[in-house]
Amino acid sequence: MIINKMVVRFKDKTLLKGRTSDFSADKSFFHLSLLSGETVRVDIEKMKAAFVVKSFAGNKNYNYTYKDVIPWGGNKIKVEFLDGEVMIGYTSYYPFGNIVFSITPADLTGNNKSVFVVNSATKKITFL
Repeated sequence: MIINKMVVRFKDKTLLKGRTSDFSADKSFFHLSLLSGETVRVDIEKMKAAFVVKSFAGNKNYNYTYKDVIPWGGNKIKVEFLDGEVMIGYTSYYPFGNIVFSITPADLTGNNKSVFVVNSATKKITFL
C-alpha cells in the first residue's frame, strides 16, 4: 500500500494536509489522515486539486519555471483554474467528462510530484 503526502486545496480556498492510501480518480471520495492525527473523508467534487507533495513545508517563494521536458509525461497541458492560478504539466490521459485527471508538473524541482485536478474547478484546459 502506497501512502502519499497530500495537500488538498478546496474550491472554497480551504486547505488540508495529510496522508492518504485510498485516493482514486475513479471514486467520489477518499480518506485523509491529517497531521493532527484525525482522519477525514474528502469529497473530491468539493476540491480544486489534490497535490502529492515531497514535503508538507513547501516553499511559497518558489518560482516555477516549467522548462523541464518529461519524455514519459504524455501531452503537455496548461490548466487555468477558476481562481486564476495557472499550472503547466504533462498528462498521459485526459478523460473528458470525468471528475478528476492527473498531471505531472513540468517543473521537476518544485514540491509537487503530481497533481489531481478537479475538472469543475478549471476555467480552461489547453494542450500545448
